[in-house]
Amino acid sequence: MGALDESTPVPSRITLQLMKQKKKSAFQGYSLLKKKSDALFIHFRDVLKDIVKTKTKVGEEMRNASFSLAKSVWAAGDFKGQIIEGIKRPVVTLSLSTNNVAGVKLPIFQVNIDPTVDVLGNLGVAAGGQVINNTRENYLQCLNMLVKLASMQVAFFSLDEEIKMTNRRVNALNNIVLPRLDGGINYIIKELDEIEREEFYRLKKIKEKKSDKLKDSNIDTDADGDYNASKRQYNYACTQKDDDIIF
Repeated sequence: MGALDESTPVPSRITLQLMKQKKKSAFQGYSLLKKKSDALFIHFRDVLKDIVKTKTKVGEEMRNASFSLAKSVWAAGDFKGQIIEGIKRPVVTLSLSTNNVAGVKLPIFQVNIDPTVDVLGNLGVAAGGQVINNTRENYLQCLNMLVKLASMQVAFFSLDEEIKMTNRRVNALNNIVLPRLDGGINYIIKELDEIEREEFYRLKKIKEKKSDKLKDSNIDTDADGDYNASKRQYNYACTQKDDDIIF
């Protein structure tokens, strides 16, 4: 087993379980981020389509509003100064809300019109009143569409940045973290298998040595037993008397 650096995991059962748990958590994070990226990209494409359509409509509405203003000026004269003098407080205000899309908060701008404020007053009573009201409605419609377009463009850039960041995380998990964890797990498994083989070989050698010692001990015991048996037979033969021999 070679020398281990700081990034090499220690081969043990506990480390193996920890590495497997980390891999499971990393894979779950990868799956969630991949789903988030897909959901954001779908919403991103929808926003892009709406932006293209809204820009086309805004161009048409702006042309209609400009044409209405020209007709109003022709019918009632230049009334710009009268409107500015009659404004005491704002008629149109913007409010901000958020829309949560896959954990990303997208801003939504909304136009609020105060109906209690009468900007026109007596303007156009003598002539051109209906044309001026039509011009007002056309410009309010243009304003609503421009505010909607602004909301979509802000959402477009926010989604673009979030998708890029999410994809970087997905790629990091898929190409760096998960392969590194797989490599660590495979390394630990190989090292543990090698340790088990070494332990099995060591136990086998110990068993063989014990068996050899036991055999040597049995041989010595048998030799001592044969010697003692021969000695006992000799002593027994010496102690016996033969009655047929007379000296």
